[in-house]
Amino acid sequence: MRCQPKDDNQVYIWSKNKQPCLLCDERSDTSYPLCSACEGDLPWLGGHCRVCALPLPSEGLVCGECLKRPPAFERVETPWRYAFPVDSLVTRFKHQARWPLGRLLATLLSHHLQHAFDEGLLRPDLLLPVPLSAQRLRQRGFNQAAMLADWLGARLALPVQPHWLQRPEDSAHQQDLDAAARKRNLRRAFALNAQAQLAGRHVAVIDDVLTTGATAEAIARLLRKAGAARVDIYCLARTPKPGER
Repeated sequence: MRCQPKDDNQVYIWSKNKQPCLLCDERSDTSYPLCSACEGDLPWLGGHCRVCALPLPSEGLVCGECLKRPPAFERVETPWRYAFPVDSLVTRFKHQARWPLGRLLATLLSHHLQHAFDEGLLRPDLLLPVPLSAQRLRQRGFNQAAMLADWLGARLALPVQPHWLQRPEDSAHQQDLDAAARKRNLRRAFALNAQAQLAGRHVAVIDDVLTTGATAEAIARLLRKAGAARVDIYCLARTPKPGER
């Protein structure tokens, strides 16, 4: 897979309608760089918990965890399971700075969200990206959640507040921890900018992948405590339970 055309003198032109598919390198038959065949083969979510989006055998169910301990957020909206090739696309965007892949995923997520809005999902007042600590931001060079939020905000005509949520201190990588350790790792991990105005507002938190939901829960509790009326989570993909496909 290449993110640039073959000719070394060319650059990646996102606005060009006929581009090579970023998965198979064939000419795209859509308005974005993904052909309809590859789009159809993506790991679409299917049946899932209608609160946290955990993959389930059928639609309209609420998972046991959400029934037992209702989360502080209202709803997770995501189009895919975290499986091939979405997992590879997210990793290359996040860890290899393949920004065209991130923009493609954000475009498809915006289509999913617009359809959800048309079907009755309440539009949020604003988008808040999950923040990185200053140290992690220096290491990576960019915040993938902030980039996703900017792309989504532009496509959905929603304001983005990139600095209201903050992460004052660095902590261990969440992907290296089990569920219990993730929760401990996130205690006091997030804070709000003094300029944040959340009272009575419906906000959507933007992230790349939802795994255990610990990050989403920690942020949602903080936002609700600050007066947010509703918190939704928008992400690219949702992981299944460990050991499940």
